[in-house]
Amino acid sequence: MSKKTKVADHEKDYEQELRLLQIELVKLQRQIISGNLRLLVILEGRDTAGKDGTIKRIVEHLSPRETRVVALGKPSSREEGEWYFQRYVAELPSAGEFAIFNRSWYNRAGVEQVMGFCTEVQYKQFMGSVNEFESLLVDSGTQIIKYYLDIDKKEQALRLESRKTDPLKQWKISPIDEQAQKNWKPYSKARDRMLEKTSSKQAPWTVINANNKKLTHLNLIQDLLSRVSYPGKDAKLLKCDPEIVMHCPPLGAKQPKLAS
Repeated sequence: MSKKTKVADHEKDYEQELRLLQIELVKLQRQIISGNLRLLVILEGRDTAGKDGTIKRIVEHLSPRETRVVALGKPSSREEGEWYFQRYVAELPSAGEFAIFNRSWYNRAGVEQVMGFCTEVQYKQFMGSVNEFESLLVDSGTQIIKYYLDIDKKEQALRLESRKTDPLKQWKISPIDEQAQKNWKPYSKARDRMLEKTSSKQAPWTVINANNKKLTHLNLIQDLLSRVSYPGKDAKLLKCDPEIVMHCPPLGAKQPKLAS
């Protein structure tokens, strides 16, 4: 079998498996709508870790009326004077909705803290209140599933270079991206602290090894579907690779070893 044929077969297998998982996502959405449920999925991760591509595969065949992707930009001067969580609260899912946050209030635990966009006092206030905030959301009926997409330094460098050379990806380039490699270790420390301090019992973190984009798509969707109840679930489709999907333990426990 030629290399070209193997690549084609691999692509076909990926598309077939993805289609089956997307059918499961449609089943899940029916349950969210009929049961007036509120589902919030938070995607955080390294720059270039593949959040956009993963979200695209999740929502591709879902109803745009009941599915919202939230990717907030830099806060306005007015928003900077608000309670930190305020602008995110306005984007939370209502009954019957599925919302995906492409980055979230955890900006404060990552980019803002590393780049000096918030004070140490603001950072500590956030870290001291986020678990209680999420607990209130869960107690009010919102299910929260949090993912952190992690890649190694070499893979990130390759993807950053691809953004510079691919004319279809250049809209993704930002000044923050340019600091990703320089601040690799500070981002690693911020990530580890965030996972350790904010993986609560009600809203734990799940880390995805995102070095392979297609395996990231499949395994994250499999894990997501396995975490929510819905009629007609095909459980045999939802077996994740433990080398890719790592569930973080409760607060204070030793976290999985990640790229440092």
